[in-house]
Amino acid sequence: MKLALATNNSHKVTEMKAILGSFFDEMLTLKELGIDTDIEETGTTLEENSLIKAKTICEMTGLPALGDDTGLMVDALDGAPGIYSARYAGEAHNDADNRKLLLKNLEGKTDRKAHFCTVITLYYPDGHYITATGRVDGEIATEERGSFGFGYDPLFFSHELNKVFAEGNAEEKNSVSHRGRALRNLMNLLENNK
Repeated sequence: MKLALATNNSHKVTEMKAILGSFFDEMLTLKELGIDTDIEETGTTLEENSLIKAKTICEMTGLPALGDDTGLMVDALDGAPGIYSARYAGEAHNDADNRKLLLKNLEGKTDRKAHFCTVITLYYPDGHYITATGRVDGEIATEERGSFGFGYDPLFFSHELNKVFAEGNAEEKNSVSHRGRALRNLMNLLENNK
């Protein structure tokens, strides 16, 4: 079975292919499908945005499509940046600016607990869909560390890895990451519905 991946993010594509690759014959990126679009995330929850992405690409391609949305929720900031994680510092989608603003907003705060949550939606051409969620808990470091990963990885300290995500290699991060957990939960749902 062919699967359309509703993302232009190469890091996400790598993670999706690493975990779901054995289940699908071919996993095609938007670029490989000749689609050049930014899907407007108009939902108010991760679930809604994930569904919007998957449904939009499924309708454009006629293929089952996988959409995802991820948020970083920081306790001391009342769950922010949340669904606005990718655009936290503005519409420019600049990871470095997002991290800088997060550190600024946490200045003087001792409670740095946070969690990542990813919602994955697999939408089929007949209109039915499957949703899976993954979560990882940790805290926000006081400064950036590491050279791997993307987004908030240089700041997100994983209790399970005992280091920030950006200090772990892809295999380490995938083993505990929110997206990895959501993808494995989706894989389990697919295997149980064969």
